[in-house]
Amino acid sequence: MREQLLTFISSAPFLYYLLGINVLTFFFYGIDKWKAQKQWRRISERTLLLLACIGGSIGAWSGMKCFRHKTQHKKFVWGVPVILLLQIVLGIYLFCYL
Repeated sequence: MREQLLTFISSAPFLYYLLGINVLTFFFYGIDKWKAQKQWRRISERTLLLLACIGGSIGAWSGMKCFRHKTQHKKFVWGVPVILLLQIVLGIYLFCYL
């Protein structure tokens, strides 16, 4: 089972997924910041956090820092790093114990 998991994690489709979801999440944070400045309809906070949860936490954290966006909202200041930490812990657990 561990060999199958390692094969999956190191497979090109999985790595492309992680790269793609993080780039997409980063751009969503930038687009939301731009819309906020224009006072246009925004991307929901739920969507931004969902993108972080499904693998885009590095992109979310990078977008927050790069665009200085959502840095005053506790839900994001604490939530995004916690999501990233949980994803790292899950990855280590899967690697070590399966």
